[in-house]
Amino acid sequence: MGGRRFWARHLCLKVGQGCAEGRRYKNIWPPDFWRNFALSPDYVPCMVSDKIPAKIMRMPTEQHAWKTMTPSALERRLGDFVRARLPGWLGAFLMFVLKQGWAALFGGAMLAAILITKAIWQDDWGLARYDALLIFALIIQMVMIVARLETLDEVKVILLFHLTGTVMEWFKVAAGSWAYPEPGIMKIAGVPLFSGFMYAAVGSYIARVIRLFRMRFTPYPPFWVSVALASVIYVNFFAHHWLIDARNVLFAATIIIYWRTRVWFHISERALWMPLPVAAFLSALALYIAENIGVLTKTWVYAGQGLAHAQWEPARLSMIGSWYLLLYVSFVTVTLVLRDALQTPKPTTLSG
Repeated sequence: MGGRRFWARHLCLKVGQGCAEGRRYKNIWPPDFWRNFALSPDYVPCMVSDKIPAKIMRMPTEQHAWKTMTPSALERRLGDFVRARLPGWLGAFLMFVLKQGWAALFGGAMLAAILITKAIWQDDWGLARYDALLIFALIIQMVMIVARLETLDEVKVILLFHLTGTVMEWFKVAAGSWAYPEPGIMKIAGVPLFSGFMYAAVGSYIARVIRLFRMRFTPYPPFWVSVALASVIYVNFFAHHWLIDARNVLFAATIIIYWRTRVWFHISERALWMPLPVAAFLSALALYIAENIGVLTKTWVYAGQGLAHAQWEPARLSMIGSWYLLLYVSFVTVTLVLRDALQTPKPTTLSG
């Protein structure tokens, strides 16, 4: 018996189940092999040669494929399904949109919950709207973990964002920058606990979009420089209440430090890129639009707006700059956990 079925049945054994050479080959073979073979990294080839025929570098037998798929393999299968049925440019565009939406799954679910609860919630209900949003955030987070839509590293990122975001919320609310006007049991120092998940949604998006688009950042500045800049930006969000606001200097610093850094990403077979500051600015625009959903529903209210205003007032345009700077803090926070994207040389082509 030969061909794919033979290799799939005889070369792929789970680690610890009769494959003495498995661990060694798992560490030697590149990650792209596992993506192409559509197997979990727990499954390794058991063989003594260092090559396998090119014709079997695709899929195992169908009965094993869905059982052993990781979330990234499932996403790859869906991408292959779309590209096989649409012209090249249209399929690439649709895949870009779908991947962006899939990466923003957590944030999109939170924004949908904010809109829906605002439309249907009644004051005489036994559960406050803010508390309902917290319960929903916890549920959607658990679902994504159980369904393996997020990796363990991505969960670590979300926890970091939740902590740093909540600290900033406490300070900004106390300083009068904005407020949460509705009642709720799960509020600490005037800040509902669901707000930390809004920051966590940003972290979830960044971590997932790096994985889904197989992003690489090169040439990347010394890591300590990126951490130092992110730290100064984060401190400035607090310190500008007493000291001179250094955001203009920080804008210039992001350009100087990161302009040469290219964000390499894959939609189909081609590797595309854009400068990191451009990607940060475009992401800031998207976050500004998302923030206005919170302002529209008066889930949070900025200083000077108040609840008495019948007409909707968008968030100040200066918030785009704030989000632009905060994205560098967010990106560096992600790289504290996910460093591989900074250590890989520039890609050329990649299938899928």
